[in-house]
Amino acid sequence: MNIVVIGLGSMGKRRIRLIKELFPEYTIIGIDAREDRRTESEALFSISCFSSLDSLDIQVDCAFVCTSPLSHSALIKDCLSRGWHVFTELNLVYDGYDENILLAKEKEVTLFLSSTFLYREEIQYIGSRISSKKRWNYIYHIGQYLPDWHPWETYKDFFIGDKRTNGCREILAIELPWLNDSFGEITSAHAASDKMTDLDIDFHDNFLIKIDHKNGNKGILVVDVVSPVAVRKLEAYAENAYISWDGTPDHIHEYDPVTKELVNVTLKEAAEHKDGYRAFIVENAYKNEIRQFFDIVLNHVPARYTFEQDKKILEIIDSLGA
Repeated sequence: MNIVVIGLGSMGKRRIRLIKELFPEYTIIGIDAREDRRTESEALFSISCFSSLDSLDIQVDCAFVCTSPLSHSALIKDCLSRGWHVFTELNLVYDGYDENILLAKEKEVTLFLSSTFLYREEIQYIGSRISSKKRWNYIYHIGQYLPDWHPWETYKDFFIGDKRTNGCREILAIELPWLNDSFGEITSAHAASDKMTDLDIDFHDNFLIKIDHKNGNKGILVVDVVSPVAVRKLEAYAENAYISWDGTPDHIHEYDPVTKELVNVTLKEAAEHKDGYRAFIVENAYKNEIRQFFDIVLNHVPARYTFEQDKKILEIIDSLGA
């Protein structure tokens, strides 16, 4: 199978590395307009790289779109038009969604959207414990100071500094799909937000959000690009039930109603981490969703998360003003 990875920034490089680990028999070609990224990727991964799709002279089966979100729609359309299966990173805007959904169906190819947290074992465990027989509340805080996201570059040159694809919006696009999946369909969300920092941005940098779910569950979601300490902290509780999670596989605790004590939950997967990334960035989930993509392409299994579902999530984010 021949795979094109479009965009050779940090995420594109991660996808190449993981595809090579999982499917060493596949051929990977890199695409990036920047010569320095092409040269680096060729040296790191022993692959061929080109400046554009039109430079390719081989048959391609799949494309991974790993560029900045606002460029995704046109690239997805181009790849689908060529009859390629498409894996795309978070889009953050739903430009071209309806058109590309129809085009994928017309070409009979897979259109796959990354939603990495749905493939994390901690998230799947938490979801399995949210009993439909109980009413649940949760408090969930995710935050990190915007300049610390990519300390090797200015946030003004990174899409998280753009109003349409800002850091708070990205956090919400990562977190809301799994909250919707685990706690039930979101029926309403209301936010209090403003700008707390002196950052040179034209969007709100913190949101306090009340979320209501169709089944009666409800939560408080705190999202910001303000906190000087990178934080991901969840507490969920119901009658005789309590779960806490600090964002890493080793830090899930659950209340035992028999012993009336908190116990540490041991997961099945051994967590994989990459040097240079925060502890709550786990490689396993990235591998799991790549496997899912190729399982859909080769075996036609149902998708875990779709463009149709993502459009509803992005509409909720729009309503919050993020």
